[in-house]
Amino acid sequence: MPSPTSGRFRLGRREDPTPGETPEDAPIRGRARCGKRTKDLVKRLSTGDIAVIDHADLDRIAAEDLVSSGVGAVLNNSQSSTGHYPNIGPLLLARAGVPLIDVGSVDLFELLEDGEQIEVSEDRILRDGERIAVGERLTLDQVAERLESQRQLIDRALADFATNTIEHVREESELLSGAIEFPPVATDFRDRHVLIVVRGPDYRDDLAALGSYIRDVRPLIVAVDGGADAVIEAGFKPSMILGDMDSASDAALRSKAELVVHAYPDGRAPGCERLDELGLEHIVAPAAGTSEDVAMLLAHERGARLIVTVGAHFNLTEFLDKNRAGMSSTFLTRLRVGEILVDAKGVSRLYRPGLGGWGMAMFAVAFIVLLVIVLIASPSLDSVTELLWLKLRHVFGG
Repeated sequence: MPSPTSGRFRLGRREDPTPGETPEDAPIRGRARCGKRTKDLVKRLSTGDIAVIDHADLDRIAAEDLVSSGVGAVLNNSQSSTGHYPNIGPLLLARAGVPLIDVGSVDLFELLEDGEQIEVSEDRILRDGERIAVGERLTLDQVAERLESQRQLIDRALADFATNTIEHVREESELLSGAIEFPPVATDFRDRHVLIVVRGPDYRDDLAALGSYIRDVRPLIVAVDGGADAVIEAGFKPSMILGDMDSASDAALRSKAELVVHAYPDGRAPGCERLDELGLEHIVAPAAGTSEDVAMLLAHERGARLIVTVGAHFNLTEFLDKNRAGMSSTFLTRLRVGEILVDAKGVSRLYRPGLGGWGMAMFAVAFIVLLVIVLIASPSLDSVTELLWLKLRHVFGG
């Protein structure tokens, strides 16, 4: 049998297909990595792994994380696109050259052991050369056509979305009325710029684009769950981590940021168990809505001057990607926070960084060098130079 690195097989994206064989046709071998929660699975994926997920309507964030992990292929035990709304996840995988196979005929999580070697050949899954399952391999043309047809029916998704939202408004109306009583926190928001980082659309790119803004303005950074790791990877430190604590790494939680566990309105807080096991002090904040919403409301209620969001959800498709029945909290939160809320894309386009400390130092050095050159090159200034020198000697007692 050919080796995994030979022309017949590829790990990740193959660069050396054999004559007459396209990369799309090439079998892929790798270790199966199984996880029903995609956002948890991507943390332990390595280049060449075959991700086994159970993710109906594969969303944009999950697809971007799968691509960046370098997986060789993705096996989905659910429909990657149900037709409920135009989800872009399958198209992102197809464009990146990552094969996506929907397998609904068998339970992959019972069939496969995490870490075992398997092979994907077109729409077939093999183990030790024996076919164990067959699925539907989604091609680039296929997913693009499906996406376009779903966009034509967006009015249906919008109607369902609006209905669900209206049903939930009464339950979450305290978000708009300001009736939520947040616990005391050590972090001081008063008159500060607050940067809220969420693991959402384009969060890595947006955070990178805000580098100058963060260094110059030094906003208070509030990370929502997995956003904490993004902040640390970008070279910054969160002042607060808020959420249900299921996505942030142990290292991020130990970064000495203030930890606020977002609990259900009835007080249940599953995230506390993990922090207790890690021996980390934390505060519990019961509230309706998403952790993203609670972070914005907390900053607003504590007197933030400006709230800048990274990775937050701002358009219909992003709301639908949240896969939550009724996103009333998202609308109500933005109504409550109002004009002090700005998306990172707006800040990166409007903010023009100044020279900064390093730039000012370089300017001063250049000015001094230029002055010395002028004095040396101008004989007419000799008397002025001599006068300045005598004055300096007199001042310093020379």
